[in-house]
Amino acid sequence: MNNFEPKITAFCCTFCAFSAADLAGSMRLQYPPNVRIVKLPCTGKVDVLYILKAFEDGADGVFVAGCLEGECHYLEGNFRARKRVEYAKMLLEEVGIEGERVEMYNLSSAMGARFAEIVEEMTAKIKELGPRGNGYRSEEECEEGKRD
Repeated sequence: MNNFEPKITAFCCTFCAFSAADLAGSMRLQYPPNVRIVKLPCTGKVDVLYILKAFEDGADGVFVAGCLEGECHYLEGNFRARKRVEYAKMLLEEVGIEGERVEMYNLSSAMGARFAEIVEEMTAKIKELGPRGNGYRSEEECEEGKRD
């Protein structure tokens, strides 16, 4: 597990979070290369199904990054996204996947350094959680071959 490099999917709004990611690259900030960015017009476009599909497609963690609260270019898109992220966490918990694998962040386009920090934070958190579960609740159950 020491060599575990998590796969992280980031759903980013085009105006703020994606611009912050772009700025981080322009500033040549170093952060783990394990994040795959999906550019959206607004985080309000994020659907719970997109988040769940990212896990189905092999992501170990997902984060949604949008405009600062109260400053969404589409007025309330980031508030809608936050509610959907909370719902996705609940659904993941119900199927035995840690809800902490999904997070919501808010940033402005000038926060390139913060974007790099978020990737570092998510990578550290997912490494601590370990590889995504395989439907087993604990190591003992995994060794015994028992599922819920």
